[in-house]
Amino acid sequence: MNTQDYLTAILTSRVYDVATESPLELAPSLSKRIGNHIYLKREDLQSIFAFKLRGAYNKMAGLSPDALAAGVITASAGNHAQGVALAAQKLGCRATIVMPTPTPLIKVNAVRARGAETILFGDTYDDAYAYAEKLAAASGATYVHPYDDPAVIAGQGTIAMEILRQHSAPIDAIFIPVGGGGLIAGMAVYIKQLKPGIKVIGVEPEDADAMARSLAARERVVLSQVGIFADGVAVKQVGKETFRLASLYVDEIIRVDNDAICAAIKDVFEDTRSILEPSGALSVAGAKIWCARERISNGTVIAVASGANMNFDRLRYIAERAELGEHREAILAVTIPETPGSFKAFCALLGARNITEFNYRYADDRDAHVFVGIQVTNRQEASELVQMLQAQHLTAQDLTDNEMAKLHVRHLVGGHAPQAAHELAYRFEFPERPGALMQFLNALSHGWNISLFHYRNHGADYGRVLVGIQVPPQERNNFHASLDQLGYPYWDETQNIAYRLFLN
Repeated sequence: MNTQDYLTAILTSRVYDVATESPLELAPSLSKRIGNHIYLKREDLQSIFAFKLRGAYNKMAGLSPDALAAGVITASAGNHAQGVALAAQKLGCRATIVMPTPTPLIKVNAVRARGAETILFGDTYDDAYAYAEKLAAASGATYVHPYDDPAVIAGQGTIAMEILRQHSAPIDAIFIPVGGGGLIAGMAVYIKQLKPGIKVIGVEPEDADAMARSLAARERVVLSQVGIFADGVAVKQVGKETFRLASLYVDEIIRVDNDAICAAIKDVFEDTRSILEPSGALSVAGAKIWCARERISNGTVIAVASGANMNFDRLRYIAERAELGEHREAILAVTIPETPGSFKAFCALLGARNITEFNYRYADDRDAHVFVGIQVTNRQEASELVQMLQAQHLTAQDLTDNEMAKLHVRHLVGGHAPQAAHELAYRFEFPERPGALMQFLNALSHGWNISLFHYRNHGADYGRVLVGIQVPPQERNNFHASLDQLGYPYWDETQNIAYRLFLN
């Protein structure tokens, strides 16, 4: 469709049979803190707690009676699945949803509660998508794509229509989460035709940035793997049509890390007492970064709060990481002399600062390596603290951005294991499903001893594990071949400073 066709499609979209015009609300505390007026477009208040019902219903409401009679099918592990199920319930047609096997039961049950049939297949969304396409071809059902369909794009674009009607005063920028690109494509084409001066800025996780990379390369790229913390936007390739529209109308894509997302979830909670899911808070994280980078003050920005389907078990992880994302906690590794009174002297150097965490275990007679969390007001204070400790002849390392330290080392108090010869340290992700751990262990059962193992449930679809494995140098080629054959994402952490100080 051309631009005019999209405007017509958005203005005539049939979304309000199932969707409501979500409120546009000022976030007062966050606005005061960042020195700008930040408004939240509350799509988390829809009946499925996400915006996805707009595009799904608009697509399905436009199907012929024969197509509806044949039913619909889609692949999704989250909000799109609920949108299709709700639309099918409203339109009285059969819906089949293919979901990856690791999908949490809360999401599966939410889809089943709306009368849709669920099929669990494969470890990833890509597995489920391929299987759903085969089922659609064999059954004659219509495949409802989660983002790369003009009718779905137009349905999502109604959010922009509402924003411009709700806020007639000047707007500096609108921030939109990006996964496959359906939401930003629909909103951007509408905004840029009516108010071209408003910046349309997409926000992606650093480890799931398919749109940013595609726009930079001027062609769609396929990511070899994606991070799954913000599972609602975890796609390896954006849509063909969504990429075309983003190339024309999107001003910029901002990447954010998981800590910034966690901080944004806390920001929204403090203003609304609602808890967004990670992908739902992406836009808030991006807005904060952009305002600081551009040194904007007293401006007006809008962030789409796109969803609130949060797994309860994930809240612990988010609470731990929110202070890091807001730069209100620093994680340091400090080496102090292993002598009486040195610990007390170290605490005296910290002064009145609040210690949030302290991990230490005796290792040898010379040095003590301390893993410490300290409350700070910003990153500058953390840097000054490291410099102050170094001036006192203490070796201090800032681990605040060290993923392995934050995921694993802060929960391990064991010390060194000099008897673990030829130990390598690797960090893995594997799907949270029955049998995944045994498959992992079987792949490493070639006589290599596991000398360290740390797993902690983060309420995600994927488990994160740190493993120490004793592999003699002459066997390392075979070891790496086994890892590649296993197929789980992995990172070599053997040279990580946190591992070398506290575990190696």
